[in-house]
Amino acid sequence: MNFTVETSPAMKEESFLEWLGVKRKNKDVMAEVTYFTCLKMMSETLAKIPWKYYQKTEKGIIEPELSDVAKLLKNRPNPFMTPTAFWNAVEMNRNHFGNAYVYVRSKFKRKKYGGEYKVMDLWIMPSNCVQIVVDDEGYFGGRGKIWYVYNDKYSGQQYVFGTDEVLHFKTSHSLDGITGLPVQAILKTTVEGAAASQDYLNSLYESGLTGKATLEYTGDLNKDLKEKLVQAFEEFGSGAKNAGKIIPVPLGMKLTPLDIKLSDSQFIELKKYSALQIAAAFGIKPNQINDYTKSSYNNSEMQQLSFLTDTMLFVLKQYEEEVNYKLLTDEEAFSEGKYYKLNEKVLLRTDSKTQMEIFATGVQNGIQKVNECRRKLDLMDAEGGDQLIVNGNYIPITEVGKQYEKAGNAQQQSVLPIQPETDQKTQKDPEEGDQADTTGTEPDEKESQEGGENDEE
Repeated sequence: MNFTVETSPAMKEESFLEWLGVKRKNKDVMAEVTYFTCLKMMSETLAKIPWKYYQKTEKGIIEPELSDVAKLLKNRPNPFMTPTAFWNAVEMNRNHFGNAYVYVRSKFKRKKYGGEYKVMDLWIMPSNCVQIVVDDEGYFGGRGKIWYVYNDKYSGQQYVFGTDEVLHFKTSHSLDGITGLPVQAILKTTVEGAAASQDYLNSLYESGLTGKATLEYTGDLNKDLKEKLVQAFEEFGSGAKNAGKIIPVPLGMKLTPLDIKLSDSQFIELKKYSALQIAAAFGIKPNQINDYTKSSYNNSEMQQLSFLTDTMLFVLKQYEEEVNYKLLTDEEAFSEGKYYKLNEKVLLRTDSKTQMEIFATGVQNGIQKVNECRRKLDLMDAEGGDQLIVNGNYIPITEVGKQYEKAGNAQQQSVLPIQPETDQKTQKDPEEGDQADTTGTEPDEKESQEGGENDEE
């Protein structure tokens, strides 16, 4: 299914063609500067993003102890490649051929009961040596499954791998969801046109920036003399080595050079338009191919952010999904909540002043700890820096408004009149006061009656 695979030995090397006596101009699309710049931008962007290993817990996300696969992704996928060189080559294959393939070499580790497969290393399989086969008849032991047939161009051997053994990354241009289409195949005419314009410019440089000329002669010359005359003029007047030299012209003849101007054919405008078309197919912004005609400093920063969200976010998500599905066991992924993630924050690094302002805001609002920020600055942990700190004037959202109620109650108490201390002691309940009054009058009435009787006596 991969139409870019070479089923026969490559016989298009320049040295081999020259040995056969065949010379040709370079038709490799990689030689086109805009196409190469887009490949370089995409591959280097992915290569500088590190892989992170996380685990979801009840208290949040943590970084657990590195597993064997996490060590490969972080330190060295195989003995010959660093992570940067490895993922740079993978992304280069994905964009140039439409598909990228990584062989996951694993070894079965026996245990007392059963065993498990342990990933040993990761290897890049050149995309032009891999062919995707759909086994609809069960020739490889599984009907309806997809297999990857790899032809080693160095040893000549052929290998067949299952889907669990291969990490397959494809472009967004896919019609069946299995294989991706490269940009060079979709925009074939545009890429070839851009390469042809560069060839024309190169030939113009080789001729010393001089075009053809017309020869005026009133006499009559036969065909042989005309050819010899033209050869003589080309010998003394064509090529960069003859630029600026004097051309001998026989008597009676007049040599008039043809004035060729690139501005008349709008060469620069057409070349720039082709470059923008190729860059747009990759999702590359104009400022990333050195086109600043409609960009400023602030606009360039927004274009960089747009490149991350519009172009690279799809690529990063695809890599994460493929790696998490094929390099994590079901127990690690579902039971333990572990996963791999590309840290895209490295693309959003700013200047030192802005970075310190972001850290200060995070620490003051209790979002980050002091030591967490110090580690990002490659500094040692500080004593007491593992606690979240906030401003003491802040209150929970459920307590908003209660401070005004307390202030209103305090104001009402301050307005009430202050009663004397004696009045507060003698003040009683109204009902108790009525009873006290009735009981208090009885002795007086008895005394007045007794006093009256005594007076009568």
